[in-house]
Amino acid sequence: MRAACWMGSTSVEVRDVPEPRILNPRDAIVRITSTAICGSDLHLYDGYMPTMEKGDILGHEFMGEVVEVGPGAASTISVGDRVVVPFTISCGACLACTRGLYSLCENSNPNAAMAEKAFGFPTAGIFGYSHLTGGYAGGQAEYARVPFADVGLLKVGPDLSDEQVLFLSDILPTGYMGAEMCDIEPGDIVAVWGAGPVGQFAMASALLLGAERVIAIDRFDYRLEMAAVRTGAEVIDYEHVDVNEALKELTGGRGPDACIDAVGMEAHHGTGAIQAYDRVKQAARLETERPHALRQAITCCRNGGVVSIIGVYGGFADKFPIGSLMNRSLTIRAGQCHVQRYMRPLLEHIEAGRLDPTFVITHRLGLEEAPGAYETFKHKQDGCMKVVLTPGA
Repeated sequence: MRAACWMGSTSVEVRDVPEPRILNPRDAIVRITSTAICGSDLHLYDGYMPTMEKGDILGHEFMGEVVEVGPGAASTISVGDRVVVPFTISCGACLACTRGLYSLCENSNPNAAMAEKAFGFPTAGIFGYSHLTGGYAGGQAEYARVPFADVGLLKVGPDLSDEQVLFLSDILPTGYMGAEMCDIEPGDIVAVWGAGPVGQFAMASALLLGAERVIAIDRFDYRLEMAAVRTGAEVIDYEHVDVNEALKELTGGRGPDACIDAVGMEAHHGTGAIQAYDRVKQAARLETERPHALRQAITCCRNGGVVSIIGVYGGFADKFPIGSLMNRSLTIRAGQCHVQRYMRPLLEHIEAGRLDPTFVITHRLGLEEAPGAYETFKHKQDGCMKVVLTPGA
């Protein structure tokens, strides 16, 4: 089969690889009909996530049709089912899974010892996201093996297109969880750093959960325009104004009630000395993150507010404003999304017309075009917001 493979930093090739097969009774094989490039994939592409190996199959946002089912999953999944695959691999039976913390599954990461060294405790396995999270083959391919298929797969009917449900695999639940962690109350103002796809969904979700206003912070006109038109957000271009002062002006001097970091480790928000500091230390492997967006979210949040982190971080950040966090009674919530918790409720919102995730799609390409698509997405060329790839197209 054909698959998009990581071949080194900033190098992706579509290659012939062996087709997956059933390895465990609860496995299923899915023929992939749609897959997407995620902003998190760029952390792999840019070489910032460790433990990638040449030839690893990329991709963790995908859906398709079940073509083979192991005996342990046959009671819930059948050949021919149309399914969305969550990016986290979760057993459904461990302490974390039974509490709805699916991205912390205790049984799905075969490289748990490696993850424990990095994070203190291991996290769940993730499709196509380095050997730190299990070394599982990803979904930018024609077929994929799905472990614990009886827990993970969400069946969808024929009335919705792939594009309407594909993002239930990751970015829509991630944006929603980012807003949910803000404990939004009527009248709240929520600021979102990063107007990429996850940020767009966080803004839409904040309004769905009752926020009165949302504010988007970014530097690209097309992303800010999308936020304004599709979510009703007020917008701040951080390259032209002081973000802290602008937020104070928009909130009567108080600051947002909640701030969502939808940027993560490769922030470009910094200016001057702090941006140069982060770039140099990250390039020298003395710091794994460029956390300026997170620093700014903390210092801009109102006293007693909530900072929600859904942008991906991989290791250690310097100059973390712990004094601002502690002295102003801020609450931080963070996490890889517990996708299985949110898939069904969000599907119901889509079916009812309350959410239309398709608005973020700007580029529709065949799987063979993946190498160029990574470059277009990384450099934000041609107004690129979200790339959907179709195997066989």
